[in-house]
Amino acid sequence: MANATQWPEGANASLPGDLEPCVPRWSPASRLALYTLLLACIGSTVLGNLLVVLAIVYFRRLRSATNTFIMSLAVADLMVGLVVMPCSAVRTVDGCWYFGPALCRLHSSLDVMLCSASIFHLSCIAFDRYHAVCHPLLYSSRMSRGRVVTLLLLCWAVPLLISFGPITLRLHEVAVDPLLPRDSCLFLVNPTYAVVASLVAFYLPMTSMLVAYWKIYRVARRQAMQISALENQVSAQGVGAGKHQRASMRRERKAANTLGIIMGVFLLFWLPFFTTNIIDPFIEYRTAGLVWDIFLWLGYANSSLNPFLYGFFNRSFRRAFVMILSCQICLPGLPPGMDLSLQQGRSHEQPVD
Repeated sequence: MANATQWPEGANASLPGDLEPCVPRWSPASRLALYTLLLACIGSTVLGNLLVVLAIVYFRRLRSATNTFIMSLAVADLMVGLVVMPCSAVRTVDGCWYFGPALCRLHSSLDVMLCSASIFHLSCIAFDRYHAVCHPLLYSSRMSRGRVVTLLLLCWAVPLLISFGPITLRLHEVAVDPLLPRDSCLFLVNPTYAVVASLVAFYLPMTSMLVAYWKIYRVARRQAMQISALENQVSAQGVGAGKHQRASMRRERKAANTLGIIMGVFLLFWLPFFTTNIIDPFIEYRTAGLVWDIFLWLGYANSSLNPFLYGFFNRSFRRAFVMILSCQICLPGLPPGMDLSLQQGRSHEQPVD
């Protein structure tokens, strides 16, 4: 989110010195290395999320309620890569803003909106999976088409309200904001906006994700234990029973590892930014600009990893990505929206989670 980059170095008293025209803060070699790294991050964000969108649009097998959220998440992350990250890369590496004050305000609004929308989608995916695992018999009614559409609208409407609304009305500004030079794009926020926006955009979705995934983990663990007990009853004694028990334990461990990776990556990449975002206004904006840049790009990197976490871990998605990248969907005679499993001769594969 845009209120991170190019924060004033040191105490608030140093702000007048920071209002001078900006100059590149890196050597030419360092700038080249940074641009290479950030462009690689942007490229992976765009390519990964574009693959997710194309796969769900093209393959009928991947069209489900859960994948509707994943597709909308991919659209949000794709826009982060296309619209937000390039300008942020220039600002981070060169230390200047070349695009004028109007585009600075638009960029800041889009930054807050799209990053918040990405986080909201992650919480909706957790909500969807909670009902699928914990209430499988009621899943169809609880995650009806109307409810899915409502949740998707909320994923976009709430971020829109906490970004364009306050920024357009200048409810986020601090006293120094009008004094900033034209060749900078500092997005200083007052304590009220920092706390409210962080709670709505991150801490509330984070809490819902933690609760949902904890309940999913408990149910998955209980189901694994029940399956193990049932298999032990019907299987032969000795080697057969041990084999079934080990398979059950592997399933339990895999489920726990998957949930741990999802939550661990999310917290690792976004918690530093939003924690500092709340604290910084109360310590007179003493957080160094370099620290803000690191935390900001960690958050952006979450948009790069989402396709891997929610797509590449899934066998059907991986097969779809291979077919898209190898241009198999372009071969003559293949119908649009072909069944992914039939094309691979694996029609008995389990449906997408």
